[in-house]
Amino acid sequence: MAENKNIQGVLTLLGFAQKGKMLVAGDANVDAYLKKDKVVLLIMASDLAENRKNEWRLRAANAGIELIEISDKLQLGIAVGMSPRTIIGVIDQQMAQAIVKKLQA
Repeated sequence: MAENKNIQGVLTLLGFAQKGKMLVAGDANVDAYLKKDKVVLLIMASDLAENRKNEWRLRAANAGIELIEISDKLQLGIAVGMSPRTIIGVIDQQMAQAIVKKLQA
């Protein structure tokens, strides 16, 4: 039960991050920001195809940033006020720390 509450908390934080322009969403946007070294945390939908998951895991490892797999693409999209999203990049260090802390609670 606590784990579900933590995921809800993360989704809420993602909503705040979107409003504060602290994240980018979608493959193309996240990829562009990764290339500029602006992403500090990646959040990936758990219902993404395995080959795409491996691709994002490799990108995160190459960039030296943490990747978290939570929820599904529909819930991630709803959290940030968009259509379903498979990948979200957090570009604010403090928000990234708050999200990681929420998951560890």
